Amino acid sequence: MKQQDCLRRFIFEEHGVRGEWVRLEKSWQQAKQHQHLVSDAVDAQMGQALAAVVLLSATIKFKGAMIMQIQGGGDLKALVAQSSNERQIRGLVRSEASVAGANLQEMIGEGGRLVLTVESENAEPYQGIVGVEAETLADVLRTYFTQSEQLDTRLWLFANKTYAAGLFIQELPSSNQDKADWERIEILANTVTADELLSLDCEDLLHRLFHQEKVRIYDPEPVEFKCNCSRQKIGGTLAALGRSELQAILQERDDIEVDCQFCGAQYHFDKVDVENLLTNPAAETDTNSPTRH
Repeated sequence: MKQQDCLRRFIFEEHGVRGEWVRLEKSWQQAKQHQHLVSDAVDAQMGQALAAVVLLSATIKFKGAMIMQIQGGGDLKALVAQSSNERQIRGLVRSEASVAGANLQEMIGEGGRLVLTVESENAEPYQGIVGVEAETLADVLRTYFTQSEQLDTRLWLFANKTYAAGLFIQELPSSNQDKADWERIEILANTVTADELLSLDCEDLLHRLFHQEKVRIYDPEPVEFKCNCSRQKIGGTLAALGRSELQAILQERDDIEVDCQFCGAQYHFDKVDVENLLTNPAAETDTNSPTRH
C-alpha cells in the first residue's frame, strides 16, 4: 500500500542536513472540495501550498497552527494554507473567474507577498513576510529561509488532480559541515521529478536520490484534513462587529448566516443568539442554533 497522507522526516547521519517528505491524497481531495478552483493551474498552486505548510510546520516545535497566506493584486487574490502541530490541514483560494499567468508570480501579480504566521498556545504569535519575487512557491520559500533563518534550505513541490507532494532539505542549525556536502546533497535532490515525487514512496525516492548516503528515516506522521472552525469562534467574530452593525443586518433578515470559507459549514444566529452574543459571549456554545455541513 502506498504511503499517502503522511509526513516522513529523515536525516543524513554523516552530514548536518535534515529532510522531510510529504504526500497528500485524501486530505488534499477533502481540502479542495470546498474551494472554487477555476483551473488546473490554480488547483496545483493550492496543492503545493498545503504540502509546503505541512513541511514547514514540522521544522519547529509548537502547539497551535501555522498559517501561510499569499496575496497580491493579480487574478489569484489569496491563497491560504494552514497546518496544526498535529498535521491537521485546511486551505482556501480566492480568485477571479479566470486566472491568467503561467506561474505563481504571474497569478499573484504586483505587490505579491507571502506571510507566514505561527500561532502558538504557549508563545506570542510569530510572523515572517517575504515578497513573491520568484516563479514558484518553492523558490519564494527558499528566499524566505535565506532572509529569516540564514539556513540553506530547498523545497520541491508538485501537485496534480490526485496528489500533492513535497520534499524539503535544510542544513542543521550550528552545523559546522563542509559546504561541499550540502551542495552535493542539494544537487542530488534537484534531480527529483514531479512524477517521482508524486508516485514514489519515501524510501524508494530517497534511495533513488541518495543511495550513496547514510539516511535515517523516521516513522510516518499522519496528515488529515480537519477544519477547526466552531460556533463559538464564529460568534466571537460576529460580536466584534458591534451591536449597531449586527442589528442593522437583522433588520433586513431573520437571522445571520455565516459560511466557513475552509470547510463550507454554515452557522446561523437569530435575534436571540445575537443578543446572547453581545451580552454574554461566553455562554454561546455549539448546542444553540443549527449548524449545517
